[in-house]
Amino acid sequence: MKLLAVASVALCALGWSGLAEAQDAKLCDKPRQMEGFKTCADVEKAEAEGAIVLYSTDPEAGQAKLVAAFMKTFPKIQAKFFRLQAGALYAKILSERQAKSYLVDVIQISDMGMILDFQRKNGFVQYISPEMAAFKPEYKSKPEGYWTWGSVIMGGIAYNAKNTPEAEAPKTWEDLLDPKWNDAINVKVSNSGLQHGIWYMLKPILGDDYFKKFEAQKPRAFDSYVQQYGRLVDGQDKVIMGAQYSGAVEFTAKGAPIGFVFPEKGLPAVSETYGIVAEGPHPNAAKLFMDWFLSPVGQKALAEALALHSPREDVPPPPGAIPLTKMKLLIPADWDAFEKDRPSFAKEWDRIVGARRR
Repeated sequence: MKLLAVASVALCALGWSGLAEAQDAKLCDKPRQMEGFKTCADVEKAEAEGAIVLYSTDPEAGQAKLVAAFMKTFPKIQAKFFRLQAGALYAKILSERQAKSYLVDVIQISDMGMILDFQRKNGFVQYISPEMAAFKPEYKSKPEGYWTWGSVIMGGIAYNAKNTPEAEAPKTWEDLLDPKWNDAINVKVSNSGLQHGIWYMLKPILGDDYFKKFEAQKPRAFDSYVQQYGRLVDGQDKVIMGAQYSGAVEFTAKGAPIGFVFPEKGLPAVSETYGIVAEGPHPNAAKLFMDWFLSPVGQKALAEALALHSPREDVPPPPGAIPLTKMKLLIPADWDAFEKDRPSFAKEWDRIVGARRR
């Protein structure tokens, strides 16, 4: 795998105008030292609640490993999770809240536009975790405490190295327009936060005509990267456009012949963002989970369970993965603009992948 030269990740000031006004919360006076992390949660009350429910966009198998790591430390708390793609997951929680059905304690969404909208709707509880100090300001809500980036995910190009020699594999985003990849490419559905990020960041670089030409390749869209890489391994597809890097790391570790390309023009990247949901059924367990998750202990558990990169500089990359500092990441500079772009993206992407009638 050819590595890119070290590239800096330019993160501009985030545009969060219009968010609900809030009082700045404060860190508790005496955080409690646990095994590998500090917490302001009432641990005894959290254990008495006995449960926590997480909504997430991550694949079920990896999510199960993550919550199992939490339960190993806190066996009195039963951690449950529910998984959907970002758009479908956000629609679910909004529908539940409209019905005054409060079922979830912590939510993770891979689309910052939805996160900002949920903050505007007062969907998050403001809680300053002792572990948030290790995260850069641009990785946290303003005011701090509503949400925090839990990981950074990025998309490149993946192929089956057994079926496609490295010399014949696509090296650039433009190479994917070659007719030899016609009817052999898969992508994510429009509900995916990462797929939106890929669209949003590549259009200004490659031009509006790029995706019009890409449509002619007849890409197939899938809900999960597990499906995408499974089809690649089985030979049903030859290439993944916007392939989630964590999926390549995960499948390679299992012995799959995955080749991954870091295009010179960069890898679009977005965050998986976590926050405690207002009026959740287990508020103390939610705080305890967030403290654990945002700590080096929880972030390492995430890397091992889902091969995801931590935003914390003191946490190493997932086993077998390249560090963030060696990737040229393309991250949206204006999340407000990113949010406003979603409806037009979804309509056009659905048309490209054939999900809408023309």
